[in-house]
Amino acid sequence: MWDLTQRLQTVLVSLSLLLAACDQPQQLPAWDAGKMVAIVPEAAQGAETEFERELVQLFADQLHTSLEIISMPQDKIRLALREHKAHFAAASLRSESGNSALHFGPSYQTVREQVICNRDIKLPKDVVDLTDQKLAVPAGSAQETALKEAQKKSPGLHWQVRHGAITKDILREVDEGMLDCAVANELQLADARNYYSNLIAVFDIDPPSRLAWAFPKDTAPELQKEAQDFFSRIEKDGTLNRLLDRYYGHSGRLNPLDAASFIIRVNKVLPNYRNLFEEAAALIGEDWRLLAALAYQESQWNPFATSFTNVRGMMMLTEDTADRMKVNNRLDARESILAGAKYLALLKEQMPARIHEPDRTWLALAAYNQGIGHLEDARILTQRAGMSPDSWMDVKKWMPLLNSPGYYETLKHGYARGGEAVILVESIRSYYAMLKRLEPGAAPESPPEDVTYQLLEPLGKLLN
Repeated sequence: MWDLTQRLQTVLVSLSLLLAACDQPQQLPAWDAGKMVAIVPEAAQGAETEFERELVQLFADQLHTSLEIISMPQDKIRLALREHKAHFAAASLRSESGNSALHFGPSYQTVREQVICNRDIKLPKDVVDLTDQKLAVPAGSAQETALKEAQKKSPGLHWQVRHGAITKDILREVDEGMLDCAVANELQLADARNYYSNLIAVFDIDPPSRLAWAFPKDTAPELQKEAQDFFSRIEKDGTLNRLLDRYYGHSGRLNPLDAASFIIRVNKVLPNYRNLFEEAAALIGEDWRLLAALAYQESQWNPFATSFTNVRGMMMLTEDTADRMKVNNRLDARESILAGAKYLALLKEQMPARIHEPDRTWLALAAYNQGIGHLEDARILTQRAGMSPDSWMDVKKWMPLLNSPGYYETLKHGYARGGEAVILVESIRSYYAMLKRLEPGAAPESPPEDVTYQLLEPLGKLLN
């Protein structure tokens, strides 16, 4: 009997030890032992996620280590770092000097945090006025941190915290009147304005957000030093500015200097290629100014332009498109312009006959950027929402959701940077309208203008 009791006790102790071991978090490998683990935002955050992913990969390359990336909602990141589930988080977090639980690396981006409201309400003039408004921000976001800092001076300030939400979702609620206001940084607002027309920035919350990577407080000083060296290097050699321009350049709002730059290029650069745009336009029965606007958006009228994905030439053709259009040299301006024009015409022909102008042109331009398959996916989403899949004004509200797993996983062609296509189309519409004012004249079957857009220019001009 005594032996049986001893055996039972031994079994229970062993079981307890086993269960305790199961409850222990998985041991994080040493960052300098050949593998680094980093947290990034969920894919639905679009450009922010892709920008951070590329930064993290460059950092891993510098350290000659393999990389494991964990996608995570922003409201779970701080706890994950405290529990040492990753070496750091690259998640567009606002650097907090007084945070006792985390260490923040060098700031790599400074953005203004703005109070964004529905333009139909009585607009607040300052933080004190916000106490009467229905306000929300995503949990764990830089915007929530900014509000917490503002609350120290205005204790009456209060807001809803949305767990699992992203800023884009909340701005949509503001646009539709479900919320009075939200907080977003200037890049998030510029992006949202391409889809939602009822948003207005009323004032800034000071100070602006200085975005940085976050590390556990007890992170090895050597890793912190590597991060400092990394950001110092990419800032000096221009890599950081190039990445900011790649992922956020479309969000720069037009200012007088941008308009002046465009006009200068119309006068000095466009005359060198105008006859080629006219030749291509005559070939497909299009307005040459639309083709010129497309080329300016794609390459700034640079026949030798090349992107990091090897899209090249005046019309920024992929290798597949160039082969399809029988292009021998993508860097030859005439070949590129003729091929780009024929490809645009082909995309327009592939659409249902019931789609009329100007929607037919705007939808074709979106397909020029993302491919006809991803455009059709966006039209399916639009139809599911009870809106018109033949209207660009409706489709552009749903196309950005092609980067959200809850949507693209239900579609044939999967993930796409749909927001990028919206930016491209809206920008081309604006350049086209400017060219029609700067270069007046009749054009064959010119799509009618409906002015409900804004011109976007690369942020790199402001950063360099």
